[in-house]
Amino acid sequence: METQQKADMILSSNAVFTGIMDTPQPGAVAIVGNKIAAIGSEADMESLIGPDTKQYRYHNELIMPGFHDFHLHLMLGSLAQDSVHLHEARSEEEAAEMVRKFADTRPNDSWIIGFGWYHVYWENGQLPHRSTLDRVISERPVFLFNAECHGAWVNSKALEMANITRDTPNPPFGEIGKDDDGEPTGFLYETAMGLAREAFVLPHERRQRLLRSFLQQAARLGITSVNDMFPLPGLDFGDLPLYKEFEEREELTSRIHFLAPLNGDLDYAKELRSTYTSGTLQFSGLKQFLDGVPTTYTAYLLAPYSDKPDTYGDTLLPPHMIKQWTNEADREGFRIRFHACGDGAVRLGLDAFEEARRANGVRDSRHTIEHIEVIHPEDISRLHELGVIASMQPEHLAASENFSDNAYLSRLGKEREAFTFPIKTLEEAGTKIAFSSDFPVVPLNPLLEIYRAITRVHNDGLPKGGWNGKERISLAQALRYYTWGPAYGTFRELELGTLEPGKLADIVVLSQNLFEVSPEEVRDASVRMTIMDGKIVFQE
Repeated sequence: METQQKADMILSSNAVFTGIMDTPQPGAVAIVGNKIAAIGSEADMESLIGPDTKQYRYHNELIMPGFHDFHLHLMLGSLAQDSVHLHEARSEEEAAEMVRKFADTRPNDSWIIGFGWYHVYWENGQLPHRSTLDRVISERPVFLFNAECHGAWVNSKALEMANITRDTPNPPFGEIGKDDDGEPTGFLYETAMGLAREAFVLPHERRQRLLRSFLQQAARLGITSVNDMFPLPGLDFGDLPLYKEFEEREELTSRIHFLAPLNGDLDYAKELRSTYTSGTLQFSGLKQFLDGVPTTYTAYLLAPYSDKPDTYGDTLLPPHMIKQWTNEADREGFRIRFHACGDGAVRLGLDAFEEARRANGVRDSRHTIEHIEVIHPEDISRLHELGVIASMQPEHLAASENFSDNAYLSRLGKEREAFTFPIKTLEEAGTKIAFSSDFPVVPLNPLLEIYRAITRVHNDGLPKGGWNGKERISLAQALRYYTWGPAYGTFRELELGTLEPGKLADIVVLSQNLFEVSPEEVRDASVRMTIMDGKIVFQE
């Protein structure tokens, strides 16, 4: 008679959220190897307890599926953690002084890298100039991403290193900022950032350190899977050999699903698809940018910007090229994910997917549109109809600390405001939704996104009832969109995303039952334990 295999680990609590029901229940989860063997009451687990079974009993801490970040920039975000942060600066001069102080602590860095400045916060609200950086650092090149990572502020040394002069033409779908005399100002829009790609050639030892630091942070935050979006405008971030090296040493404590550029080169994509297929490191599709972001007027709108009526923004690539590449990649069975913030870009993405479906037939493609910061009401039902996933980042809606500084209000105007970050509207239309951080644009912590989705307030607590309060969602749904939603979006819902027998043991234990505390306590909760593939990768 075959004896029942004993559990390696049993976790129990008064609050187990499987992701299937809307509320947590008292219960226990048994793990054998790297899989969930059983879920039930503590009494149900007694026959699974052996001499080597480790038991973890919690009182009211929430046991739930591991978080799955559906859209981040792993190496870029890791570099941001090791660079100067300019989010707090309230003027161009203050930001430059922060850069100078940081540079003094890093005498051996060949480039000074920074992140997070946001001219909308500054007293004059104007884009910065290279001369301000030159006054504090002239001998070393400086490259500073803005808050959305869709533009960069550089000094004259960086322009020199990148061979950018008054005669340098704009790259396709990018712009070198120039003054009235034709001289570069030191601001690089979109793909023009790629002219300074030398800034990101990092030694192997530093790249190892960055990845190790990321994995530790992810484990501490309960993140057991990520989708690494390599491409940025003009830059291709990612380090597959390094990821593979960590996987072979069994040091990947988060599953990495990565995306390569949609650029017409399907041979390279096919090679990646056939090479990276493991449960911890796998190719997940192709990504491309349809537009930029509203704050710099580079998001593509169907009607002019409310505070700049001479522009609609624009697409980063010609629509006919987008549609051609989409058709070809879809025909070869690739899934495609489009960055689209403006309603015009969202419509272009949906049109491209619809044309590909018409040409190639209906299949379970799980094509995805990223961000959807504003949508035209006529396009709301199309995501569900076309089987397109909405990949959304609720924390972006509170990009400004105070509601009064919210640039979306002035950029998009009153008429479009009702369709801004339309999470609940898309949910009610039957759209599959997946949440993420877009790290390093905002912090990696999933609970910030959860908090923002259920409250829709800025950090000043305004507006009361939330901005577009009708778009608030329930806590259960917000948690699903950070667990099951990304698992579905990665074609792994049969393995990941809920706590069910037979699924992979990717589990997080939070410091309290989120369903019994205030939204502020949801945001401030911490992680007690993170389990990935049946192994404890973080324990408080």
